[in-house]
Amino acid sequence: MKRVAIIGGGIAGVTAAWQLARLAANGAGVEATLFEASSRVGGIVETVRQAGFTVECGPDAWVTEKPWARELAEELGLGDEIIASNDATRKTYVLVDGRLVAMPDGMRMMVPTDLDALDRSALFSDAAKAAFRGEVGRADELKAAAAECDESVAEFVQRHFGREVVDKIGTPLLSGVFGGDVAKLSVRAVMAPFVAMEREHGSLVLALQRRASERASQRAAVFTTLRGGVGTLIEAMVAGIPPSWIRLQSAVNALRRAAGPWEVETGRGRDSFDAVMIAAPVDVARALLGPIAPDAAELMHMEASSAVVAGFGFNAQIDLPGGFGFLVPPGSSESQLLAGTFVDQKFADRAPEGSRLLRGFFGGAAAERLLAASDEEIATLALKELQSILGPLPSPALTVIRRWPRALPQYAVGHLEHMAELFGQVDSLGGVWLLGNGYRGVGLPDLIRDARAAAREASGR
Repeated sequence: MKRVAIIGGGIAGVTAAWQLARLAANGAGVEATLFEASSRVGGIVETVRQAGFTVECGPDAWVTEKPWARELAEELGLGDEIIASNDATRKTYVLVDGRLVAMPDGMRMMVPTDLDALDRSALFSDAAKAAFRGEVGRADELKAAAAECDESVAEFVQRHFGREVVDKIGTPLLSGVFGGDVAKLSVRAVMAPFVAMEREHGSLVLALQRRASERASQRAAVFTTLRGGVGTLIEAMVAGIPPSWIRLQSAVNALRRAAGPWEVETGRGRDSFDAVMIAAPVDVARALLGPIAPDAAELMHMEASSAVVAGFGFNAQIDLPGGFGFLVPPGSSESQLLAGTFVDQKFADRAPEGSRLLRGFFGGAAAERLLAASDEEIATLALKELQSILGPLPSPALTVIRRWPRALPQYAVGHLEHMAELFGQVDSLGGVWLLGNGYRGVGLPDLIRDARAAAREASGR
């Protein structure tokens, strides 16, 4: 019987444990122990269901075009639970000079597909609109000038559209997902499809227009989730994992390897395993690997930012702009929030009839300051900031606060090269895998894909 240790019970660790349990049920000679330092599994994936509200404490959905989360949900028997975002009314706003200004229709991240909608938009200056239109005519120039080496997101976007687009859309869009400074974020790691478009077409606008035309009859919603919340994935997987495999409040203090098996040390003692999956946060993984593989651990040094989420359920109708929510450009003096979501407008069945559900998101320096604040202090500030943007709000019937320290690793320029070197060194150790959002993708589908693949490799299936 092959024994596998899984260190960390976030979605990557739980997925790996579930996949191993499924393989064992189908005859594979494998068993696992999942070590989780806290009192619950799921990590930042957590759904609170209370008083008719469904509040996501972390990610609220996954990107539809990546198939791995949907495939898992269907295999778990959750096919009927899968729902799409309400894209018929999809609109995102940017806070500019104290008011919410809608992004033009047809935007994919910071690239427009509908230039007529762009011209009608009040979000961009005439100079920025001219830069968008001019980018199409520069297709050959941009294709010839495509960078041979990695570069920052800021450099890439500015080369195509200018600084205004970087500051107004690029920075707030990416800061909440990758937790980074666009002047440091690797464009090849976080915007790989756009890099490929530049190499093929030069113009990103032209590339997306062609793609939109080709896929006009197959258009899918941008986001997908589950009716009962993303946490349903965790709950369904846990139900398929033998209870004896899960050890809560069991922080791993050290990882060792002598001549044979891997040795995992917790406060309860030591145990031996044939293979180890380290699905803990990067900082924890680096500390565990340091004594064994110092060169690999050195490659795991990366900046990360924190997040603070404040969810509010209101038993009253509130007049909100149509759409999904808003972004606040970092560094803005207008709000400490990085983003706000009109949750019940983004997804169905998130609030009782006649009620509203809002979520505020703090990132960067604001989140770091708030990590030590009380729930009451965070809620008070979040409501104040939301009201300054949206107008008066009633007292919430439900408040949910979550802090996620250093939860968003920054994929800096050169990230892909560093990861290739890191995984080469880790593979040479034999019997160890690195899982989680610090390496090959931060979205739920990416984490699920890697965890399932690692489980199959570890089991020999």
